[in-house]
Amino acid sequence: MSEDLTQRHSAFRFHGSWQEFAKIAFPNLLLSIVTLGIYRFWATTREREYLWAQTDFIDERLEWTGKGMELFIGFIMVFLLLGLPFIVIQLISQGLIFRGETVIAGVITLVMFLLLFYLTGVAYFRALRYRLSRTYWRGIRGGSNDPGFRYGLSYMWKSFVGWLPIFLLVPWSMISLWNERWNAMSFGPHRFEANADWKPLMKRYLLFYLVPFLLVAGIITMVIVAAASGDQLGAVGGAGMAVGVVIVVVAVLSLYIILPLAALAFYSKYFRLAVGGLRLHNLEFDFRARAPDWILFFLANMAIVICTLGIGYIFMPYRNWKFFVDHMEAYGDINIDELTQSKTIVSKHGEGLLDAFDVGAI
Repeated sequence: MSEDLTQRHSAFRFHGSWQEFAKIAFPNLLLSIVTLGIYRFWATTREREYLWAQTDFIDERLEWTGKGMELFIGFIMVFLLLGLPFIVIQLISQGLIFRGETVIAGVITLVMFLLLFYLTGVAYFRALRYRLSRTYWRGIRGGSNDPGFRYGLSYMWKSFVGWLPIFLLVPWSMISLWNERWNAMSFGPHRFEANADWKPLMKRYLLFYLVPFLLVAGIITMVIVAAASGDQLGAVGGAGMAVGVVIVVVAVLSLYIILPLAALAFYSKYFRLAVGGLRLHNLEFDFRARAPDWILFFLANMAIVICTLGIGYIFMPYRNWKFFVDHMEAYGDINIDELTQSKTIVSKHGEGLLDAFDVGAI
């Protein structure tokens, strides 16, 4: 049996409501406070179970099969294997500095930084692998047999290459890593194919990239104009004071409004290109949200958090997931009879590295 997705209104649909999610989010918040944060692993699982169950693809609901204990064990493993050794290394480095052996301390610190950087890349990879392996559709799951260790090395050198030429190759680095990460994944018997192109992303990136330079140039210009007029910036009631106020206003607007908006415009283009380059057998994916959608979404999230004095933050997982599903689309033919269960390895523990480094998978 096959189904043509081009004839459907939308392949992905979300049926949840914030009122239903609140019945999960508020108890999760209270239990996390009472347990000093330990319950958050089970809280994450309860939220995902609800969000996945309220999402369907071709009229079939998704299912989240991850467990809170998996996430908790993963975090404990990272703490014991990495957290404690790093604390000891830091103490040793401080002792070396007090003894005047700063070179050795510097080398140890550099090695520790590089190891953390490497493990951050592994965390991105393994978190995505874990989430695919715990996501079921029609009893079929995804995953990968790749442990992600090579991806950690790719994450390091591709990030450095993106940064070295004054950060101008960051779009290449981001798209290249996205492609490499997804090309190692599969769902059922089919492997994902990611072939996103980074070049169309450059114009939007340069818009974001040039904002700080334009800000500095504008401030320097205003200072020069004020100096040429013979006024001093500190003169009370003079033109210098007016220019100083303008400089402060422009700096604040650029830092808290213009720069974040430019970053959102860049990220919207990045995510649209990345998802648009993703394939699974005969399926093609698309993400339809554009820059104005991201900006309105971001401003609404900020307003909710601010107006509720931070309590509204518990609804962010719901809003993020709903935004993602509402703008996600798939095209092509899918032969359900050909789909079989994935034979990839299912890890026994969850996103320990993800929680330790506070990074996301997608």
